[in-house]
Order: sequence, then C-alpha cells, then structure tokens
Amino acid sequence: MTERKREILAASQNVLKEKGYAATSVRDIAKALSMEPASLYSHFKSKEDILKITCFEMADKLEIGIAEVNDIYFNAEEKLRTAINLHVKVLTQNLNSAMIFIRDWRNLTGKSLDQFILKRNAYEAGFREIVQTGINEGIFNETDKKFAALTILSSVNWIVEWYKEDGSLSSEQIATKLSDFILSGLKKDKV
Repeated sequence: MTERKREILAASQNVLKEKGYAATSVRDIAKALSMEPASLYSHFKSKEDILKITCFEMADKLEIGIAEVNDIYFNAEEKLRTAINLHVKVLTQNLNSAMIFIRDWRNLTGKSLDQFILKRNAYEAGFREIVQTGINEGIFNETDKKFAALTILSSVNWIVEWYKEDGSLSSEQIATKLSDFILSGLKKDKV
C-alpha cells in the first residue's frame, strides 16, 4: 500500500471511528479528507473496502500473535499473560482501527464476512488452547473453554471504549491488571 493510500486509510478510519460504519457515507469520508468522493474511489473501491482492510489487518496482527504464543513452550499462565499483553498492545497502538474492528466487523458482507468469521474463530481457538493447556497442567480449574475464551476476549476488547493514550495506565499495566483479574478466576486454589 502506498504512503498516500495509507494516509487516506488512516483518515478514513478516524471518520469511521467517530461516526460508526453505518452512519458514515463516502461523502463524509471525502469531506474529512478535503477531496471529492470520486477521488476517494480512486484509492478504495467502496466504504466496505476500507472496512475490510481495517478488519483484516487487525485480525492478521492478532492471529500472528496468538500463533506465536501457542508455538512457544511456556506454562499456561505465561502464555495467557503474553497473549493478553499482545492483544492489548495491538488494540492500544491502533485505537481507530481497533474500534472499527471490534464494533463494525458485522457490516462486512459475502465472502469477506465468511473469511473474517473464520479468522475470528481461529483466534478464539488459540485462547481455548491456552485454557486447555492450563487445565492439562493442573493449574486452571476445569471450565468451559469456549466461555472462558469469550470472557477473556470480551474483557480485553472492552478497553477500546475507555483507553486513552494520555491516560495514567500504560498498555503493559493494563495487560497486567487484566491478566491478574482473569487468572484469579481460572487458577486453582492452592491447597
């Protein structure tokens, strides 16, 4: 992607984040960029093209992270902490994209939606694998792995609603606090 197209994408993502996908028109995006809608179409096929690029770039970053975590041998607690830290880092370093990714992916259509759901499910499976590892190691309580993975992801994804880059907590501090809280529910009590 050219530098100019990347700049247009970033500005478009800012508009989509502010207004939401459904409430944003191509005209709104073009106006924010001080360009004609036809000029925007010379860079992107449609508003959905911007959504697709945004969602798949975020999904790819997250998918690479969870694959790396599950490929390295750590115990389940270390894996979960690392996975949460990577997830928080991806979201906080890409706040506009993250908001669109989490809130607006449902607006994808056809094959794009099907492919995105496959990626989302594969990512969730990576967290289920970590939970199963913890159960196998005897450090996590026996639990519904799907429910645990969805709870973890819901907790982590919520940060896009309240995280501020100029806030008092760094992404690492947030990841540590989330990990501690999540692990308090998963870990077996020591006897």
